Amino acid sequence: MIVVHHLNNSRSQRILWLLEELGLPYEIKRYQRDPKTMLAPPELRQIHPLGKSPVICDGDNTLAESGAIIEYLADRYGEGRLLPAAGTPERLRCNYWLHYAEGSAMPPLLLKLVFQRVASSPAPFIVKPLIRGIAGKVQHGFVDPQLALHLDYLEGELRKTTWFGGNTFSAADIQMSFPLEAAAARAGLDASRPKLWDFLQRIHARPAYQRAIERGGEYAMAG
Repeated sequence: MIVVHHLNNSRSQRILWLLEELGLPYEIKRYQRDPKTMLAPPELRQIHPLGKSPVICDGDNTLAESGAIIEYLADRYGEGRLLPAAGTPERLRCNYWLHYAEGSAMPPLLLKLVFQRVASSPAPFIVKPLIRGIAGKVQHGFVDPQLALHLDYLEGELRKTTWFGGNTFSAADIQMSFPLEAAAARAGLDASRPKLWDFLQRIHARPAYQRAIERGGEYAMAG
């Protein structure tokens, strides 16, 4: 039985979604974020040294990192579903998005969250304007332009194909869901980018996505 070590409001939600798309049985072990720090609890370090989520256990295999988990599960259990055939242009494109989601899309989104929290965090009255000013300059001068660049790029890519991996739904779309949901929550992604907005509506309407939400619990993007 595959065990998913599931942290609320985290990347592990898309692993549940993948398992539902594949129709695989799995067990959920739940962990809750600290309500003040929003960090994972220390119990997760008993499963993986970094104490991050997602982590899955499948027999003797314990695996972290969303892209690696998605590729492993789709390769081992997909029977040709969700990953295009090896050596094809479609597989190359799918692999690209599996890496792009965390390697390129998530860093500016994380910076956005960090500097938003810096600007709103408690601080002595005399230095608070300075802290807010620095955080604002970083956001407006670097983070926001980077986010706009990536969102415009992704909007353009979905003008070319129905899904990120091509014209067929694939693991690439599951992997790309998290940064786009994060962008909708805190980086201004809305219907002004119609292809990305439509992508979010389409994945949210998938029965497997909805089953994953039911099993994983209430899902609201932190930040």
